[in-house]
Amino acid sequence: MRVSLQSSAMFSFGGCMIANDKTPSPVSSARRLARRLKLAGVIVLLLGLGGAGTVYFLETRPADLSGDLSMVGYGRAETRQMEILYGKSGDLIEDWSNDLKQPGTQAFIIAAVSAVIACGCFYFARLSEHDDETG
Repeated sequence: MRVSLQSSAMFSFGGCMIANDKTPSPVSSARRLARRLKLAGVIVLLLGLGGAGTVYFLETRPADLSGDLSMVGYGRAETRQMEILYGKSGDLIEDWSNDLKQPGTQAFIIAAVSAVIACGCFYFARLSEHDDETG
């Protein structure tokens, strides 16, 4: 006995055959795009948070500088030289530059940028789903 399954699906439950004439509707391109955007947002967020944690963990390891006496007083002389050459604005820019070199600041920037990108992906996925429902 041969059964043709063109547009209907056949299911067997306890020896009884049930036919389903409904064909699965194809997923619209807008829903597929929304699903991909959501997946991309989750991946970006997870990678960003993981990268931020890794940067913070690796960069906060203490370096052994206890024997380096040549650096004593170097920061004061460097600050004075910057103030003489560039004034207070140069000192401010140098402070900001030094702050950007801190591992906590770097980790925060990485996490914030990944969160903004992920939010953008989620926002555009929502817009795509909304357009699919109304259009």
